Amino acid sequence: MKIIKLSHPHHFTRDDFDEMTLALGYFDGVHKGHQRVILKAKEIASANGMKSAVMTFHPHPLVVLRKQKQLDSLTTLSEKIKLIEELGIDILFIVEFTNEFASLLPQQFVDDYIISFNVKHVVAGFDFTYGHLGKGTMETLPFHSRKEFLHTTVEKQTDDDKKISSSLIRNVIKTGEMEYAHKLLGRPYTVNGVVIHGDKRGRTIGFPTANIDVDDSILVPETGVYAVTFSLNEKEYKGVCNIGYKPTFEQEQKPKPSIEVNIFEFNDEIYGEKASISFYKRLRSEQKFSSIEALINQITKDKEEALKYFEKN
Repeated sequence: MKIIKLSHPHHFTRDDFDEMTLALGYFDGVHKGHQRVILKAKEIASANGMKSAVMTFHPHPLVVLRKQKQLDSLTTLSEKIKLIEELGIDILFIVEFTNEFASLLPQQFVDDYIISFNVKHVVAGFDFTYGHLGKGTMETLPFHSRKEFLHTTVEKQTDDDKKISSSLIRNVIKTGEMEYAHKLLGRPYTVNGVVIHGDKRGRTIGFPTANIDVDDSILVPETGVYAVTFSLNEKEYKGVCNIGYKPTFEQEQKPKPSIEVNIFEFNDEIYGEKASISFYKRLRSEQKFSSIEALINQITKDKEEALKYFEKN
């Protein structure tokens, strides 16, 4: 997949590109609804001998327009790129979202970012908007197209009458419903990070853990204990992840929860390594134990429950 990063104003013309079908959207999470849009563009491109392309935007518009810092993103930009590439797309445009870009009139956006790229077919979700204040919609797109391209609107994708959306998935993850998140995403919810030094208390009680530092912009599931897989250097291991504040040992709550994984059948030193955690099921909420023995007994039960879950699934 070819990646083209753009800032406004760009200097491309239609002569720079083969004819293409373009999927438009922010695509946080690249969930099942997004996949429907992107794969529809790929299907149309293939049927018409065109290149398949996706256009997304970075950073999130709310960061620029409302100076929002805490985004609770489902994917980092690098993860989004990887997921789109896995769908078999030829070209990915990443447009830098700035105030100047946001102020483009709908017709300017279409002229500069669709027609100028030799796009012959546009695919987007029914609620996609473009141009200043989002005044451009899928209903106005035929007018702004100047008859240079066709368009396909992908209707609302639902699960049990709920619209599949990044917002719904965020709410589901915030309540720890990881099996439902898996269904909506089409894959388990995964966070990536770096293995850092913790307090090393786990190894003293027979359950060593890998502590993971995750980017602050990424949504971390509800506190609790989860059945997870832990991926490192292209190998995957089963484990139990605790997200929380360790009330059994800590008197004061820290600003953000720790994320630590007891990786089954694993003893390597991996500080500084990049790893990912995929969440499959929330086993229980975080709790304070009256003794170390009670904690050890519960961790043993958590491990047994996680192994049973993976055996069944």
